[in-house]
Amino acid sequence: MEGVWVYLIALLVILLILYLWRQQRSLRTYPPGPLPLPFIGGLWRIVFRYREDTLIKLAKQYGNIYTLWVANLPVVVLSGFHAVKEGLVNHLEELSDRPLTPFFRVIGREKGVALSNGHTWKQQRRFGLHSLRKLGLGKKSMERQIEAEAQQLVEIFAREKGQPFNPSMAITNSVSNVICAVTFGQRFSLEDENFKKLIEALDLALIAIGSFSHALYEVMPWLMKNIPGLHRKAFYASKMIFSLAKTKIEKHKEDNSCHDPQDFIDFYLLQMERSKNDPDSTYDEENLAQYIQDLFITGTETTATVLKWAILLLANYPDIQDKVYKEIEDVLVSSSICYQDLKKLPYTNAVFHEIQRSKYILLVGFPRQSTKDMNLRGFHIPKGTIVIPDVRSVLFDPEQWETPEEFNPNHFLDKEGNFVAREEFLPFGAGARVCLGEHLARIEYFLFLTNLLRTFRFQLPEGVKELNQSPIIGITTPPRPYQVCAVPRHRP
Repeated sequence: MEGVWVYLIALLVILLILYLWRQQRSLRTYPPGPLPLPFIGGLWRIVFRYREDTLIKLAKQYGNIYTLWVANLPVVVLSGFHAVKEGLVNHLEELSDRPLTPFFRVIGREKGVALSNGHTWKQQRRFGLHSLRKLGLGKKSMERQIEAEAQQLVEIFAREKGQPFNPSMAITNSVSNVICAVTFGQRFSLEDENFKKLIEALDLALIAIGSFSHALYEVMPWLMKNIPGLHRKAFYASKMIFSLAKTKIEKHKEDNSCHDPQDFIDFYLLQMERSKNDPDSTYDEENLAQYIQDLFITGTETTATVLKWAILLLANYPDIQDKVYKEIEDVLVSSSICYQDLKKLPYTNAVFHEIQRSKYILLVGFPRQSTKDMNLRGFHIPKGTIVIPDVRSVLFDPEQWETPEEFNPNHFLDKEGNFVAREEFLPFGAGARVCLGEHLARIEYFLFLTNLLRTFRFQLPEGVKELNQSPIIGITTPPRPYQVCAVPRHRP
């Protein structure tokens, strides 16, 4: 019996030596980073106390391109403006793929636009850009839809009569209705049960991404697929959104409205019909349902989170809020607002940009995967390597921003008070995978916030000196629940 134990211990020692030997060979291949330990890799440096600036601190120790091992999987992180720009812009083609890990294969089904690659992604993205333009993006028709939702939100806030309330759910619902109008051609009432389930599914999916349960699924999918956890809830939420999308597609097919297209589904069904004899076509109902899920998840949470941060910051900085209001009232003489008016409002534009910079709504940028071997700033990055562009590090790069840790609209103003566009402003990403809905999001920020600021002054509840500005850490970084007073303005 004793001999068996000696044999097992010797075997374990040999296996450990082989593991460390292979690991050392791999370490010489990739950029430097935290020492990877057996089973957990370099996660010991981040998993127990992850903050929004954790990866930025690692870059200070290991350089602007470093490797973080997740178990035995190397993940290369690009940090700071110059490294991220070189990766996403100068190596546009090499970093155009998304990594398809076990978890995201289930969520994304390798279809749609967010989590697809190759020919499917290129064709679906091209269609998305064209159809959004046809739907009126940047035109009065689209702005009227957003304006209508902004007015609905104003009415909801007005019901609070200046008393403290949490604006979070109302903001999420209003922003989500913009996406519903674009994709389904309809909006939902806040009381609609399907709409409530849709929002709940969205919350479940986002909470799960980046959780410990998610991480375990990536390492052991064969085991975790049968074990309860947040990952299972995320899969359920994804199926629910996908199912609702399928229902809406069937309704559009029954109505046979694609020859007079009014929404995204109509345009897609028309494209399916036109491409039915094309052997290279990826236009089908599975891709369409996944596309709707992608638009709903990315288009709701990101924009809603920016607006939640905007109200929090404007309440915490009343002088900045009052200056924005004064500029809007002095310049916009008409009661109606259009996106082009933003060009006349340099200070307002600077404040809106600074909100997005100082409260970046993602933990890091969305990951990429190298499509071929590449050389990045002297480092060899093998084909198939997951690469994370740390966009947060760009928006807080001390070499680019005068006071990166402060909420400072002067980052986007020259000495004469004119608005200055900054190359380092990358909240929507860059390169081949730059956010598909960037222009739509910008229009939403402007129309929602200007309508709200013209109607209300956001104030702290009595006895509250400052709202908490530390985010909830997840795949997105929304503010912690807060209450604010939307006090009606008495306009002449």
